[in-house]
Amino acid sequence: MKLNATIVMCAWVLGAAGALLCAGSGCTLVKQHQAGLRVEQGEQLLAEEDLEAALVEFEAAAELHPQMAVAHSRMGVIYQRMGEYERAIDCFANAIRNNPFSFGDTLSLARLYHFTKRLHDAVEAYLHACDLKPDDFDAQLNLGVCYQQLGEIQPAIERFENAIEIDADRPHAYVNLGVAYDTQEKYYEAIHAFKEALERDNHQPLVLVNLAHTYMKQDRLKIARATLGTAIDLDDKLAPAHEAMGYCLFRSQDYDEAEDAYNNALLNDSKLPNTFAGLGSIYALRFVQDKDRGEYLNRALEYWHRSLELEPNQPRIRNLVAKYKPQSTDPVDVLLTDRP
Repeated sequence: MKLNATIVMCAWVLGAAGALLCAGSGCTLVKQHQAGLRVEQGEQLLAEEDLEAALVEFEAAAELHPQMAVAHSRMGVIYQRMGEYERAIDCFANAIRNNPFSFGDTLSLARLYHFTKRLHDAVEAYLHACDLKPDDFDAQLNLGVCYQQLGEIQPAIERFENAIEIDADRPHAYVNLGVAYDTQEKYYEAIHAFKEALERDNHQPLVLVNLAHTYMKQDRLKIARATLGTAIDLDDKLAPAHEAMGYCLFRSQDYDEAEDAYNNALLNDSKLPNTFAGLGSIYALRFVQDKDRGEYLNRALEYWHRSLELEPNQPRIRNLVAKYKPQSTDPVDVLLTDRP
């Protein structure tokens, strides 16, 4: 009897220990297992495009096991697809806090910061991504674009060159490198970069437009016009190509052809402040040449007004409006302006 009592007592002690284990690390393991099952169910629902149901599963997983990075990551994916970008940012940030070595989550966070124009945050996230995976083309390229948008041109150039070293066959880094060099007024370097991009893909009309603008900055108007002609042949509905052609022809003093080019630009995009400014300049020159044609001045002023309505920050156009606008003959206006 004593032996049996001893055995019963030992069994009771073990049972109590087991209960304590369940209340501590054992329960944690159970919750982790349950969270894993919710993630698996969420993944299946996500594959079936049932975003809302998948979100419920991932949220449940994150509540069961807050340190489960994959649950936060998948929530970020779903919120991004739903267009709820700030929530997606929070989820990817939580995923990275729980797994700082996740390159995919870091790159997703950087892209969302970039998309929402939080450029300084995007730079920090892209830098982290580049540290995790230095040979990733997209991380290096996008970091360069962020620097470029912040006006930090030399760091941008370094990142574009890094991207080219990683994959020299993709044109994108060359295009951005060309824009960066053009900003620095290194026109030959810019032209070289644009041509490198075109060698890898010759069907890039916007790159041809950029190249033509660089030629124009060197006063090489003939080759700029030919380059823009090629761009228009590739895409005759590309408004920036027609706009650039208008400017090139204006610079060449071919005003009638310039007007046609500007009008072609407006046929494809009615919101081009530079095009309206160019048309205004054409009609102002016609008025200067024939001051009896007051309608030329009126058209010039109207074009400039339209340009400023689209882009108010144009001091030069504002000055032209102030210079050429007719003096008021309204008695009320005269009285107002004559007040001490």
